[in-house]
Amino acid sequence: MQVYIAGSGKLASELLQHLGALGDFSIAPWPPGPDVAERAVVVHAGSGREIGEISRFCTRTSSVLVELATGSLLESKQPYHPVVLCPNTNILMLKFMCMLERSGSLFSGAKISVLESHQATKSSVPGTAVSIANSLRVAASEIVSVRDVVEQELNLGILSDHLARHAFHRVVIQDASCSISMETRIFGKNPYVSGVKQIIDAISARDLEPRSYSINEFIENAWV
Repeated sequence: MQVYIAGSGKLASELLQHLGALGDFSIAPWPPGPDVAERAVVVHAGSGREIGEISRFCTRTSSVLVELATGSLLESKQPYHPVVLCPNTNILMLKFMCMLERSGSLFSGAKISVLESHQATKSSVPGTAVSIANSLRVAASEIVSVRDVVEQELNLGILSDHLARHAFHRVVIQDASCSISMETRIFGKNPYVSGVKQIIDAISARDLEPRSYSINEFIENAWV
C-alpha cells in the first residue's frame, strides 16, 4: 500500500521519518507524480491548503483520505471517496474519548472541570480537550490550559524530558460527597505514529465506502 503524507509540520515530519519502519507500506511526501493512478492512502496533517487537490486525487483513484486536522472542512461535506476523520491518532486515548462520548451525559448536574497541558509552543486549545469537554457538556471556554513549564513540572508532574512534547488531560467530576478524577498522559511521538499505522492497517484490510468515517466508528467496530 502506498501512503502519502501531506503537511509540513511536526507530526507530518515524524510520520515521514518513522512510519515506514512500522508497517508493510511505502511512504512518500505529498504530492504524487501526475500520472499516478493506483489506489493509495493520503494522510493529511497540514493546514488545509492542499485538501482540494488531495480530494480530487482520491476521487480519481478511489484512494482513502485520513484527515488528522481538527475543524476540517471535510467534516461538513459529503465526499466522493472514503474519508477517515481522526483528530487524534493515539488509539488508547481515542478509546477513552469514545467512552466519554457514550457515557458523558450520565454526569449531567455534576460539577465538572477539564484541564489540559501541552508544550509551551502550542498556543491553541487542542481538539482532544474540546472533544472531552463536549462529551461532558462542558463549554470549551471553561477548559483550563496550562503552558507554564514550572506549573507543568511542579503541579502536574510532567518530567523535564517531556516538557517539549506532551499531552496531559485531567477531568474531575464532583458532587456533594464524591469526587472522580481521570488523567491521561501522552509523552513523545511514538503513540501518534503507531496509531496512524494501526489506522492504515485497518483501511488496507477493508473496502471502505465513499463517505466520511469517524475514527470512533473504527473503534466501535473493533477495527483498531
